[in-house]
Amino acid sequence: MKDRLRRNRIRPDSILIVRLSAMGDIVMATPLASALKRTYPMAKICWLVQPEWRDLLAGHPAVDEVLVWPRNEWTELWREKKLLSLLNAVRSFGRYLKGFRFDLGIDAQGLLKSAFLLRLSGARYRIGLKSKERSHWLLDEVVVANPDNSRISSEYLSLADALGLVTRSFEPTLVLDGDQREASKRLLDSVGVSSPYITLCPFTTRPQKHWPETYWAEFGTALCQRSERPVLLLGGEADDAAARRIVDLAGETRNGQLLNLAGRTTIAEAAGLVAGSDLVVGVDTGLGHMGIAFDRPTVMLFGSTRPYTVTTQDNVDVLYHDMHCAPCRRHPTCNGAYTCMKNLVVGDVLEHCQKFLPDLSGPRP
Repeated sequence: MKDRLRRNRIRPDSILIVRLSAMGDIVMATPLASALKRTYPMAKICWLVQPEWRDLLAGHPAVDEVLVWPRNEWTELWREKKLLSLLNAVRSFGRYLKGFRFDLGIDAQGLLKSAFLLRLSGARYRIGLKSKERSHWLLDEVVVANPDNSRISSEYLSLADALGLVTRSFEPTLVLDGDQREASKRLLDSVGVSSPYITLCPFTTRPQKHWPETYWAEFGTALCQRSERPVLLLGGEADDAAARRIVDLAGETRNGQLLNLAGRTTIAEAAGLVAGSDLVVGVDTGLGHMGIAFDRPTVMLFGSTRPYTVTTQDNVDVLYHDMHCAPCRRHPTCNGAYTCMKNLVVGDVLEHCQKFLPDLSGPRP
């Protein structure tokens, strides 16, 4: 790749990464930005995201500027059939992106929309992941992700290797800025949490990725019985009802330590809470992946999806049963049984947590 850049007389002083969503995917793409900064320390690195994920990268030391795709504005104009206004909005955004004079553009999403936005940016050389949506005609080079996807961030490592980047310490990294730290501290004060705490991230997009609510309730109760730490449940607004059910199933816990914060945090606040946790336990969800990126002791529970089993970090355990039907991803064959997740029993999860917090030791549930 470096040879191609030299042949085209491209010296990447300005670089654009396009990874628009979602939370977990953005988190796992962050080592790409770090590798670019190590290889081209004087280059300006910009990252294009959807509006809701802007704060996720606000403190990242390798990202000089976070750019926001005005997706909501474009979607509204399309719905209202204001096609001329939409065309003008697209042209205006293209002029804005071209103003950065990107030498190198990287489609780290592998979708038609991400490749289109990269083309719109006017980047002199465009490289991206191979897409099922046949976006290759918008790129100068297409990279096929390494089929061995057991390592965390493996697809982005494939891109980094194709670019000839320095890939030592290729792990997800997030860094809080001052506003995020203050926001999370204010939230903790508002719910009366002043001591170290544990964070649970039970919620995600598809039911086959969930650990049963009864398991979370039993697990939360055990944590509260064994530790003086408050236990925080994190999630979005849509997860509030499920979080309430988990708290109700858990019943009385020591000093009411199982706290439902689902739907009560911004992305910045949630990031701050994860970053300050003594332990993070989650399913395949962006908040859980954040625990790894903030270098917190983390236990991940995978079943129908298995984004990685190798993290290269000693303070992370991945629990996953290699069943004949797993990972099934979007096409479960178990008729709603979700055996892969139910086989991750509470006692086993607690034992893995005890590696990082010895005071959680006690009899198996």
